[in-house]
Amino acid sequence: MKHYLDLIPELLEITRKAGQAILEIYNSDADFGVEAKSDDSPLTRADRAANEVICAGLEALPLKFPIISEENKLLPYETRKDWKQCWLVDPLDGTKEFIKKNGDFTVNIALVEDGEVVAGVVGIPAQDELYWAVKGQGAFLIKNQVETPLQAAIFSQNDAGLNIVASRSHLTPETEAFIAKYNSPNIVSRGSALKFLLLAKGEAHVYPRIAPTMEWDTGAAQIVLEEAGGKVLVFETGEPLRYNREILLNPSFVGYGTVIGE
Repeated sequence: MKHYLDLIPELLEITRKAGQAILEIYNSDADFGVEAKSDDSPLTRADRAANEVICAGLEALPLKFPIISEENKLLPYETRKDWKQCWLVDPLDGTKEFIKKNGDFTVNIALVEDGEVVAGVVGIPAQDELYWAVKGQGAFLIKNQVETPLQAAIFSQNDAGLNIVASRSHLTPETEAFIAKYNSPNIVSRGSALKFLLLAKGEAHVYPRIAPTMEWDTGAAQIVLEEAGGKVLVFETGEPLRYNREILLNPSFVGYGTVIGE
């Protein structure tokens, strides 16, 4: 996977530029241009602007791979199933949080190879943070032009007071039941891919998502967490979450830091 390291500087720049396009709209007094998509999820001018920046940037890279983006027309699985590699893009993850202006939104770009994420970049525009990882090469945070390696928290499932991350907008009864199994957990509510990043930084321990997500919501942040020493497992099977499936709706899953004593 070392050859994918060569893509990281350009991916970081693409992510940074997409974040700038989002912030120009976020910080303006203009209307966000909110529309409802077919699934009733919101779409804004910022989603479109970031998508244009990312797709143009990826298409200009020396390595050419097809792009699956939340804001692009999805090609049929009959075409996609033969792709060895593809990009997986969410130009603005956390649109609801963007509209609320609470800063909890991200830019997600992942590279998938044979169903597995092998490289990923996540930007948090409102915090001027960039996270990146390549399989087998570790995970890193760039802030204030300083790059820091990431290490997930090491813990036992029986520990008291674990930080359990939950969605601001999507806390379900099933998720509440899962959390109730832990010993005096602390609930940390955040939006978008930030939940994975809290685990990757060691600031939280478990992220249950027993509710719908799409592949582009999770791919980039999953490899950041995995390369920091964590894992993302399908809730029903315990298998790692995989990508470019026929149905891009993810199964329920749980993200963990570094669990010991299993």
